[in-house]
Amino acid sequence: MNTEANDRKIKLQLRDMSKLYDNGDGVAHINLDIYEGEIVTFLGPSGCGKTTILRAIGGFLDVTGGEIAIDGQNVANLPPEKRPTAMVFQSYNLWPHMTIYENLAFGLQLRKHPKAQIKQEIEDILKLVSMPGCEKKYPGQLSGGQQQRIAIARSLLLKPSVLLLDEPFSALDAKIRQQMREELKKIQSDLGITVIFVTHDQEEAMSLSHRIVVMNKGKFEQIGTPTEIYDKPSSKFVASFIGEMNFVPEKNEIVAVRPEDIEITEPTNSDYVGTVQLIMILGHYVSVNIAYKDIEIKCFMVREEAAKLKEGQQVGMKFQRFQKYGQE
Repeated sequence: MNTEANDRKIKLQLRDMSKLYDNGDGVAHINLDIYEGEIVTFLGPSGCGKTTILRAIGGFLDVTGGEIAIDGQNVANLPPEKRPTAMVFQSYNLWPHMTIYENLAFGLQLRKHPKAQIKQEIEDILKLVSMPGCEKKYPGQLSGGQQQRIAIARSLLLKPSVLLLDEPFSALDAKIRQQMREELKKIQSDLGITVIFVTHDQEEAMSLSHRIVVMNKGKFEQIGTPTEIYDKPSSKFVASFIGEMNFVPEKNEIVAVRPEDIEITEPTNSDYVGTVQLIMILGHYVSVNIAYKDIEIKCFMVREEAAKLKEGQQVGMKFQRFQKYGQE
């Protein structure tokens, strides 16, 4: 997104929001602005609080304190059906005894839309999610990816101010997940809708998001663009959670360096000298493990360069780009 943040309309604000469970778990003092037309992903390990925040925004959990403002209105005390949000779950939640048309029409019928308008809107939304002509089928006749497309279409028909997605692709296989990410990003771009996405999959977060909120133990570790999070992780936790990272102890610090940021050189005149342990060809690039002191350092190389290496060979390493963190 090229527009400056202060020129954009704030779509959703979390102000000092808390949701604490009886056992003391949950999230507290959450503050975040999400802008119109933005995909923001909450990313973190299981139990870090990301789904708690999403469900609180959708009204499926009562908050313990604070405000949830959408388009400037505090919705924290409203039930889900009174909020301008729509939620897509991991399990598609389609009614198996209804046709696709009936599944999609249900919410619009409750809102008393005219029949002709419902028919036209369903036709349009099925084209948008690349599923035209499937109105008479039942959910059981569709693949997982197709069912999730319909679940997203059903949510979009309600024209929510904010679309909430709770790990929607985690039940799908890798290839379909990739397709679904591309579909979602295209739909979001076409409609300009604001999307909040929850996942524990860093690749999914990196590929989809305008901004990522990395969470750990109920707290925000870092908020930034995928590039910022990847290139300048603000903590050792973020560095270890996003992408592959080598951690090299050095005096009172830890040097964090990504495999692609290491240049393999001659052992002479190098601060880091090690022995090649393992060479693995991974398609267009090669992964090389180098034993250095009592750790292994992983490097990514182009195939032509890696062809010169042999296991057992002594090599030097130059760290082209790195971060430093204090010893824990």
